[in-house]
Amino acid sequence: MEALLHPHHPRSPVPPNSPAPVYWVTPRHLAGDDHTLAERIGDTLTTLGWRMWPTARNTLLHTSPDGLRGAEWTLAAHPFELGGLPVAWQVSARTHATSVMTEWNAYFTPGTPHEALADLLRALHAHQAPTAPSTGTREAVLVTLTAQGWFRDLDHPHTTATDPGFSSCLSSEAVPPLIQDADPRPDGAGWQAWAQPRRGEPYLWCAAFSPSVPHELVAAFAASLASPVPVPRHTLPDSSRDRLVVVHRT
Repeated sequence: MEALLHPHHPRSPVPPNSPAPVYWVTPRHLAGDDHTLAERIGDTLTTLGWRMWPTARNTLLHTSPDGLRGAEWTLAAHPFELGGLPVAWQVSARTHATSVMTEWNAYFTPGTPHEALADLLRALHAHQAPTAPSTGTREAVLVTLTAQGWFRDLDHPHTTATDPGFSSCLSSEAVPPLIQDADPRPDGAGWQAWAQPRRGEPYLWCAAFSPSVPHELVAAFAASLASPVPVPRHTLPDSSRDRLVVVHRT
C-alpha cells in the first residue's frame, strides 16, 4: 500500500498497468538509490568513456581511459560491510595505469543517492592528478555543507557536519578496518558519511573515504548530497518515507 508522504500532495488514482509514478523528493540524503545504483552509475561511467568488464569475483570493473581511475560494482562479492550494510561500489585511483596498488579508495553501500556518487565520479574523471596531494582542505568540505544549510557539530565543529534533521552526517575521523590506503600510518583520518533516519535504527546508507582521497573530491560528493534540488524516485525507502517531502509527482 502506498503511504502518503506529504499532506499537500493527496493520493491520485493510478490506472492498472500504468507506469509507476515518479516522486520528486527532498532531502536528497534520505531519498535512497531507487534500487538503481548499479545501473545509474554504470550509465554515468559509460557516458564518461570508461571501459567495463566482469571479473572472476562476479564484480563489474570500470576503468577510465587513462587507467588511473577505477570504480567496481562489488555487491556480489560482498567484500565487507559499513554500518551493517554491504559495500556496493568501490572507487579508487592509482599513480600509474600498470600499478597493482591503489593510492586511495572510497566505498559506498546500497542506498547511497546515485546523484551524489555520480557527481563524485564526474569530479574524479575531470581531476588532472587524482593521486596528487589534495588541493582542497577539510574546512572547505565543511563549508560546502554549511553553505547548503547543514550544521557543524557543536562538539566537533572542525571535523563534522550534520543535516538540519539530524539524520545524516559527514565526519573526518579514524577510518574503519579494511579501508585501504597507500599511506601506512595507522592514525590517518578519512571522511565518513551516513544516513540514519531514526536514531538507534539501521542505517539507510554509509560511505567511507580513505585518508588520501583528495578533499576536493569529497567536497563534490558533499555538495551533491546536501543539494536542495529535488530528485526523482519511483520507490522510496521505508525507513525515511515519512521524512521526505514530495515536491512534485508525475
